[in-house]
Amino acid sequence: MSRFLYSTLLYLVLPFVPLKLWWRGIKQPAYRQHWQERFGFYQFKSIKPVIWLHCVSVGETRAAEPLIKALLLTYPNHQILLSHTTPTGRDTSEQLFADSVQRVYLPYDLPFAVSRFLKHFQPKIGLLMETELWFNLIAACKKRDIPLLLLNARLSEKSAKGYAKLGRLVTNGLQSLNAVAAQTTDDATRLQMLGALNVTVSGNLKFDVKPPADAVEKGLKLRHLFIANNERIIFLAASTREGEEALILEAAKDLNLLTIIVPRHPQRFDEVETLIKHAGFSYQRRSELTAPINENVQVILGDSMGELFSYYAACDFTFVGGSLLKFGGQNLIEAASMGKPILIGKYTHNFAEASRNAVRAGAAIQVKNVEYLRDRLQYLQNHAEKREKMQQASLRFSQASTGTTARVMQLIATYLKAS
Repeated sequence: MSRFLYSTLLYLVLPFVPLKLWWRGIKQPAYRQHWQERFGFYQFKSIKPVIWLHCVSVGETRAAEPLIKALLLTYPNHQILLSHTTPTGRDTSEQLFADSVQRVYLPYDLPFAVSRFLKHFQPKIGLLMETELWFNLIAACKKRDIPLLLLNARLSEKSAKGYAKLGRLVTNGLQSLNAVAAQTTDDATRLQMLGALNVTVSGNLKFDVKPPADAVEKGLKLRHLFIANNERIIFLAASTREGEEALILEAAKDLNLLTIIVPRHPQRFDEVETLIKHAGFSYQRRSELTAPINENVQVILGDSMGELFSYYAACDFTFVGGSLLKFGGQNLIEAASMGKPILIGKYTHNFAEASRNAVRAGAAIQVKNVEYLRDRLQYLQNHAEKREKMQQASLRFSQASTGTTARVMQLIATYLKAS
């Protein structure tokens, strides 16, 4: 595919974009806010030189936290500009960084929109998190001599096959990047096979994410609300995806566990509540919890934002979602940094190397189906010594994998000097 054809297809769907924003705004009204930014129109302009970092949504924004903090410390005379695609990503950056950064929506990858974006902010450098390949944006940066780096890059085997079908469009795009910092050697190899140049392996920035200073304290308060009057073990199902909650409830049925389910996407909170209710569980929503729960409560629906580290601190062991079904797995690194025994499903291609290493280190157990998940829930519930061993292994695994931020900052410094 040529970039001309790619752009033509984007222009053909352009008339339907407002309808899509309106439709998504039914469940998430925030999609109807700042919509002009998605077409390259912005209300503010920085008087400082701009370092621009694109983080699509919540996961990328949280992963970039140590990098953003390092950029703020190292380049105090620059303005850090975060661009996002989703309202939840934008909200997360506001929670984490408040007014220390500016935040906008990245425009759609239309030539006129990306041209407005770059002309308006004139970034000294562009940093794309993970696998964000917008080909008109990349070409526009190259035309304007704006260094553009792909950081924390990951590319699964399945995604690589998909990109390969686009031929020269992907090859030209990757070769137009100034540098790529891949998470693993497998990621680097797949990116190079597609045409990427100047690829290094820097590790995963998510290992450098530090739990909030008050996470343990808040976690202990949550734990008191959850099991103040009994001795139940707390099992946390974190970042669950569509279809997984039913399997998790099936696995936990009739076990003397307090199960906390935290869906990955907040727009699914009501849907998951209906599922819990129809499954016959006694439950409470976290958002409505002001006093210790009754002993008959079996499930807590974690319908709060920004509390995942506190949930980890409160639980005895956790399952990291997106891995029981074919979603590729969510981030298990946060659970490891809190020293928690981890269960994961068999679909972990989004975090393949981290998952393998966590299992090898004794920090995680991989389950192939709901029956084995139930078996491991019972085992960990009844064996405190195994939970203790896995807790220590998780901490060792997390601490041994840090240092990516420093390596990435060295790479950024090279191109900021050049610019």
